[in-house]
Order: sequence, then structure tokens, then C-alpha cells
Amino acid sequence: MPSFDFASKVDLQTLDNAINTVSKEITNRFDFKGSHVVVELNKKEFKVNLEADSEMKLSQIIDVLISRSMKQGLAPEVYDLSKEPHQSGKIVKQEIPVRNGIKQEDAKKIVKLIKDSGLKVQAAIMDDIIRITGKKIDDLQEVIQASRGWNIGIALQQTNMKS
Repeated sequence: MPSFDFASKVDLQTLDNAINTVSKEITNRFDFKGSHVVVELNKKEFKVNLEADSEMKLSQIIDVLISRSMKQGLAPEVYDLSKEPHQSGKIVKQEIPVRNGIKQEDAKKIVKLIKDSGLKVQAAIMDDIIRITGKKIDDLQEVIQASRGWNIGIALQQTNMKS
């Protein structure tokens, strides 16, 4: 039976390359000369730590982070920008968690979207991936096409396609 998996994995090396590119670009920019800027990746906890002099500069760093990540092949949804920056003395700090894997509640939403689509496929949640099986590979391709229109806030990759 044909099947494939929905996953939300972030390659650590690609993420590290994107962070290094952002750090180099920010240090070379004229509007950041002489100001306190920190862009670092915590590889163990999958978090990006940002520090800047003001919230405006912090938002510019986030814009550069997202654009450089997209050029590296990372979707902008991998960054959880829901946490607000906080003031710490004269600098503004923000900790941005990187989403790696599909959480249980997001997986349930995806399975519900697949079942509501009316396609003849089965969806099963397996830890942090979702396995989709069907009798025809065309049904699986319709699920992939439908998934591109979903606005669930996480980056999905289709992996492990078997026919």
C-alpha cells in the first residue's frame, strides 16, 4: 500500500549556516556599527538568542533571520515568534524557539484536516510524524496538494514516500 510521512524536521547544520550568515550580515551593516548585537544558536535546546539596543533593531534582525533562513531552504514557520522581547537593562533580548517535530495537538489538527478532505486515505500519528496510507498513489498526491493550502503555522515536509 502506498504511503508517505508528514514531518517537521529542521536540519541543524542548515539552521547553523543561516544563523552564521545573519550574524555576518548584521556585523557588516552600517546601521548596526558600534551597537550591541548578539545572534547565537543554542544547539541543545534548539533556540535562537537575540540581543540588541532597541526593539526596532531587534525586529530588523528578525527580518534578516527570516529572509536568510528562506534562502537556506528553511521555512519561516520553523521560528516560534510568539514570545515577546523583554528589556534587560539597556538591551532588549528575545529567545526564539525553533520548532522541530510535530506536537500532538498540531498532529490532531492535521489528521482532522485530512479526514475532512474526504479523500480515501488513512492518517496515523506516530510520535512526531504522521503516516498517510492509501490504496492509490493519486490519493496521496491529492493530500500533498491539499496540504499546501493549509494554514496551520508549522512547516511540513513530505518524507518516506513508498509506492
